[in-house]
Amino acid sequence: MTAYVIAHLRDPEELHPEVLEYMERIQATMDPFSGRFVVHGGAVDVREGRWPGNVVMLEFPSVENARDWYGSAAYQEILPLRTDHLEGDLIIVEGVGPGYDPATKAAALRKGL
Repeated sequence: MTAYVIAHLRDPEELHPEVLEYMERIQATMDPFSGRFVVHGGAVDVREGRWPGNVVMLEFPSVENARDWYGSAAYQEILPLRTDHLEGDLIIVEGVGPGYDPATKAAALRKGL
């Protein structure tokens, strides 16, 4: 099942050159795990709440691929280039399959109440 890595990165006061190096090197760490960028800092139209910063979303064929990428030596080597200079949050989440029906999930949740 497809998995996504979603990062909410806060805007820094000043962009550090190491963040640019991270950006230049990240795709090579994702390639062995079939990862790709889906969103990379596009315009954010906030409709509810607050969302200071940018969104980055990566797609992998599975949660295992995403976890293996994140834990890989290649990615761990470049990770401090970002985390030392940008505040943010990052999650790995499994997507839904074809034919997903939110009403079916609601029914299951309702049954559990």
